[in-house]
Amino acid sequence: MDKSEIQKAIRRGLAPMGAPDPLTLAEWAAKHFYLSAESSYVEQAWEAYPFQVAVMNAISNDDIREVDWLKSARVGYTKIILAAMLYHAEHKRRNQAIWQPTDDDSDEFVKVELEPALRDVTVMRDVFPQYLARHKTNTLRQKKFVDSLLHTKGGKAAKNYRRISIDTGYLDEADAFDRDVEKEGDPFTLAKKRTEGATFPKMVVGSTPKLKGFSLIEDRAELADEFFRAHIRCPHCNEWITLTWGGRGEPHGFKWVNNDPDTAAHLCPECAGLFTQADYLTVWKTTRWISASGIWTDDGLRFFNRADELVPAPGHVAFHIWTAYSPQASWADIVREFLAAAEKAKAGDMSKMKTFVNTTRGEVWEEDVEKTDSDALEARAEAYPLRQVPMGGLVLVAGVDVQADRFEVVVWAVGRGEETWAVDYVQLRANPADESEWDKLDDYLLTAFPHAAGGMLQIEASAIDTGGHYTHQAYNFCRQRVRRKVFAVKGDSQQGKPVKGRSSTQDVNWRGKVIKRGVKLWLVGTDTAKDLLHGRLQIAHPGAGYIHFSKELPSTFYQQLTAEHRILAKTQSGDQYRWVKPSGRRNEVLDCTVYAMFCAQQLDLNKFTERMWQRLEEAVQPATGDMFSAPLPPPAAVVKPEAKPIVATKPTTTPKLASRLA
Repeated sequence: MDKSEIQKAIRRGLAPMGAPDPLTLAEWAAKHFYLSAESSYVEQAWEAYPFQVAVMNAISNDDIREVDWLKSARVGYTKIILAAMLYHAEHKRRNQAIWQPTDDDSDEFVKVELEPALRDVTVMRDVFPQYLARHKTNTLRQKKFVDSLLHTKGGKAAKNYRRISIDTGYLDEADAFDRDVEKEGDPFTLAKKRTEGATFPKMVVGSTPKLKGFSLIEDRAELADEFFRAHIRCPHCNEWITLTWGGRGEPHGFKWVNNDPDTAAHLCPECAGLFTQADYLTVWKTTRWISASGIWTDDGLRFFNRADELVPAPGHVAFHIWTAYSPQASWADIVREFLAAAEKAKAGDMSKMKTFVNTTRGEVWEEDVEKTDSDALEARAEAYPLRQVPMGGLVLVAGVDVQADRFEVVVWAVGRGEETWAVDYVQLRANPADESEWDKLDDYLLTAFPHAAGGMLQIEASAIDTGGHYTHQAYNFCRQRVRRKVFAVKGDSQQGKPVKGRSSTQDVNWRGKVIKRGVKLWLVGTDTAKDLLHGRLQIAHPGAGYIHFSKELPSTFYQQLTAEHRILAKTQSGDQYRWVKPSGRRNEVLDCTVYAMFCAQQLDLNKFTERMWQRLEEAVQPATGDMFSAPLPPPAAVVKPEAKPIVATKPTTTPKLASRLA
């Protein structure tokens, strides 16, 4: 063997011990990445568009912890995160996870995108020798590489965010995720917790935005340290400008002549010069990302201020781009799509215009939504004290929402024709993980409330939400109080489901013991209940269905009661109306009220006849009650939200509903 062969053999033997030359994601993809036939228009080696380079390098820049991409369709986001996953597995050897909106989405991503890439990007065979094998390390849920793991999961279930430790996490199509994953928190926070402890933690989140006020990716972008938009040099004046849609009468953006899409051109806001897509493609290699504060980058590695001075990379960056920047769609086709959507909109069908704004312009859609004005409800509040049942209130029901540090309770009095009065709203500070802390809730639910007619009323039925972290604690609490009509409930948001839905028996895991079929769990048709509540809140005058409020209720009560909006949403069954909660809003009061409405139906109050209401009134507020009853005891101290929990007084005798009707 000659000397050169010996040297080659030595280099081959030492290769596994050497560190590869550091590459950015853009450099690595240019060298190794490949577009597979299953998921690409053209099967070929990867060649990045100019606007993609900075985003790719920001993903591989260890100084940047979070990268968000608010985008339209056809700008390459899915390919970029696919390349990033392979890059972090082969080049940086880091543990990763990608969450798709559902398990089915995750499976499709693995089959259509990930597995063909692992097959065709040959450098991956060095770190993933099982790429063609049926092996426990090569499944739809996990890929085990040399020195690292990639988890592939759906985002609907809270369990999919547990028991993994990663360096890099990805969320694809973020606006399709639930805002609150099984009442355990938003998907970003749950995913980000999996990176705690990593030397170089990274979260990458991208999505086409959806509805204004409900867009998760818009929320993320607003939290970023810097929000960048792509700029190019105007072919005429050489100033940095963004490509914008503009609009009729706007001195910038897309313009065309006589409804002819083929005449589409872009009007520069600086020099008022028109340039075509062909002109754009002569300058697009100069793409620069510039934020509103003047921070800019060409490559996602180095960042500069307005004075062109080098500055540290922001820890959290967001990017926005839309279809006009991509050569995959012609400007004529963009205008053609808009004109078709505008024609539909004239006939009242806004669906195509909404799609155009979301998927072509990459912007949120602003839509009229059904909602109730919280200020208007507060303005009509009445001068009756909390924790005392007003005249007309005959039966007390309560809804309970279990939070990490408290129990939220709303008590309603129901009268003839389901006219209702808010009787109490409390937050009982507690740790629901501690069995003894549930005694605070138990004591409260045993409270006797004085009635304006002189008697005392107890809560006839209450419903406890079993979602979230404390399911089995809630199950056990309800299991032990069946005779007191304390119901375990869970929301069911499917359209058309009854307020009082079906029940099923559930096992209770308690103190290490499984109690088979230990508790009956009731489903609550939450959207149906919210429709009913929304309608009742519109009733302007006292009587059947009217809802009364006390002036002692805090403003947050009304804000939470009206937190959700009714919007038209696309579902697998077609367009349906859904109640959704805008960003940053709390809705515990609404949830509690829905559960109280369930209790009213459990007591069959919605089926009461005139005679039954009359008998109940005679028992609770007899006609002579105001003349001869003893003076009312003073109402118990009101427990405002955030205040110290009450200590309830247990009554000696309180006639229950059944005995009052007997």
